[in-house]
Amino acid sequence: MSSNKILALIPARSGSERIKNKNLIKLNGKSLISIAIENAYKAKIFDKVVVSTDSIKYSKVAEKYGAEVPFLRPKKLALSTSPDYGWVSHAIKKLNALKLGYTHFFILRPTNPFRTFKTILRAWSKFKKYKYYDSLRAIELCKQHPYKMWIEKNNSIHPLFKKKFLGQHSYNSQYKILPKIFIQNAALEISHISVIKKYKSITGKKILPFYTNNYEGFDINYREDVVLAKKILRDI
Repeated sequence: MSSNKILALIPARSGSERIKNKNLIKLNGKSLISIAIENAYKAKIFDKVVVSTDSIKYSKVAEKYGAEVPFLRPKKLALSTSPDYGWVSHAIKKLNALKLGYTHFFILRPTNPFRTFKTILRAWSKFKKYKYYDSLRAIELCKQHPYKMWIEKNNSIHPLFKKKFLGQHSYNSQYKILPKIFIQNAALEISHISVIKKYKSITGKKILPFYTNNYEGFDINYREDVVLAKKILRDI
């Protein structure tokens, strides 16, 4: 029998500024928060599925779909500037007080509608194979390359990175010649519970990459993302 005890944490703060009540947006008749909860249970690896929210309204929706909301998140940990460490450590501290003995936690963000239970299982399978990593984070190839990014100062633009390839500045170079750079996405994160206390971080120092496929890393942040998500659903 496995000695692992895994916690699914689904963050759902109520104060989204770009899309009001973003976590309740519906795709194919299902709210984003319910999709996240449903796939967590379908994975069948979690000892508890907990929604961390500052909203009574969200908590009722979460409980309707089977998640637990044993406490509300303090407002100071639900600001647009609040780091993940704050609400994660708050949740784990509250749950540890119940002496439930969790060994790992996942973060499953509702804004990712195309992460399925198969994605969760694939990530967990990879993380279990590598014993010496603090955490795992979902990434994908960066389409907007940082070597072609600029900052503005004194009414002029300046390259963010001063790199050259074949004698040319990176911003004048073809994408294919630039080094592969990856960006994190909203698919999922996995960490050992001990990382929170040891590093005051949700990731620790040694982070295992998890490469997402197709739309697994898709994240809804803007209204146009909702339109695109609906189109993807029609096409797949």
